[in-house]
Amino acid sequence: MTADAVGFYGMVLRLLSATLVGGILGSNRELHGKAAGVRTHALVSLGAAIVTVVMLRQEVGGTFSDPNAIGRIIQGILTGIGFLGAGVILRDAGGHVSGLATAATIWVCAALGIVCGLGYWSLLGVAVGLTLAVLLFGEGLERLGERLFKRNREQPTDRKG
Repeated sequence: MTADAVGFYGMVLRLLSATLVGGILGSNRELHGKAAGVRTHALVSLGAAIVTVVMLRQEVGGTFSDPNAIGRIIQGILTGIGFLGAGVILRDAGGHVSGLATAATIWVCAALGIVCGLGYWSLLGVAVGLTLAVLLFGEGLERLGERLFKRNREQPTDRKG
């Protein structure tokens, strides 16, 4: 196997893993009836991985030699995804805000795509496990906290006087 073949297969593995991770997290949002579901999350994660892999390949084998480039690319991805996430956050006339968990999941998918693009597999495993735990058990913990502290989820907490 040549060095080009290893590079190609490594790139394919990174892109496939990013798409899979995004799709898994998006399926949780899809099951909760959110507008941003499997396709949105998978594409966000894949897009972040693509940009990261392109930067890595240019830095390793190309003529690109700016040591700060990857940091700027990561910064740009996460900032740009913030705008996409903001599009799923809604506030109704009663002051109830919805879409925050979906926006946060979209942002995490971008970060996980970057992790896949960099090939940090152990970090990916831990981060996906923690993200799934939050998505699966977080709502139950929120409801328990509401009961314990007698707070109504439907009432806005930032009332303007």
